[in-house]
Amino acid sequence: MLQFGMRTEFCEQLGIEFPIFAFTHCRDVAAAVSNAGGLGVLGAVGFTAEQLEVELSWLDEHVNGVYGVDLVIPSKYEGKGVEGLSPEELEAQLAQMVPQGHRDFAAKLLADHGVPALPDGEHHNELLGWTATTAAPQVEVILRHPKAKLVANALGTPPADVVERIQQSGRVIGALCGSVKHALNHKAAGLDFAVCQGTEGGGHCGEVSSLVLWPQVIDAVGDMPVLAAGGIGNGAQIASALAMGAAGAWTGSLWLTVEEANVPPAQMSTYLSASSNDTVRSRAWTGKPCRMLRNDWTDAWEADDTPNPLPMPLQMMVALDGVKRGHRYPEAAKDVNFNPVGQVVGMMNRIERSADVVNRLVSEYVTACDRLTKLNG
Repeated sequence: MLQFGMRTEFCEQLGIEFPIFAFTHCRDVAAAVSNAGGLGVLGAVGFTAEQLEVELSWLDEHVNGVYGVDLVIPSKYEGKGVEGLSPEELEAQLAQMVPQGHRDFAAKLLADHGVPALPDGEHHNELLGWTATTAAPQVEVILRHPKAKLVANALGTPPADVVERIQQSGRVIGALCGSVKHALNHKAAGLDFAVCQGTEGGGHCGEVSSLVLWPQVIDAVGDMPVLAAGGIGNGAQIASALAMGAAGAWTGSLWLTVEEANVPPAQMSTYLSASSNDTVRSRAWTGKPCRMLRNDWTDAWEADDTPNPLPMPLQMMVALDGVKRGHRYPEAAKDVNFNPVGQVVGMMNRIERSADVVNRLVSEYVTACDRLTKLNG
């Protein structure tokens, strides 16, 4: 087998060996990928600033090189533009905008499926880092951790002050995009890279497929590094993305079924047994189109005689109790759990160690390049 280089200029800039970026909500996965030569990117949205400090301190101790952090500051959301409020005050204000009927509907849906309520004392905030106000304390935490070399924003171009602070600290900052327009907005704002995600991807995504979207965005933004995302599950796909001009591959769903993932066994089983046809784009959990496994929860919110999902972040304020209860009681919540995942779930049929996944992706990349070389021979 011929050997091919896989290191891109963006790898050189970050000091990593492989252009494999792993978005995950689990610090163990992020550390394992970074230590295997890729870049683990920890999703911060589920953490308070205090919790994020704990997570990043742990990563500092367990990552040999660098890692990334993913924020969620939407370009558009209810409550945007409200000035001078603390995260707690903003949460209280937004809570008044949530109709009681939506809360009652969600509570009944969980009760009808036998999902127990959380034990007394397990209080959780309703408003996650879905706003500039709630994400600001997370940015402060990131800036205290030098190994957090990369920052990505999952929904739209980050605010200008956030971009400036991140870049002045010597880090790189980018954002996800699902269209050429979004990518050009990122470039105009001076971001360092864009993550171009096709509709196949898990979580928030647009309507254009990866194979169509990647080359359009790469051509549109010129010399701005583009990380290809959406449906990547093997090294041959990474080879195709790099052949189009991508600077790397941004992966997410793939890391839900690794040994280190903090995914309950019942939920893990759901992912492992799902096919690519079992996913749906739905606003039922976050208020924005998000790809996940279809189940009774997504179907219920789509019915004609039920409440329509609210805008972000109000819908998640309704649904977050379901997320928490589903994580604590995954067996009971199997049919109403939040299972964000892309169409690549049909390729996720076995449990692997994170480092083994990185090595497999590299090996498959080399095999794909070797196959093309022989065709051109």
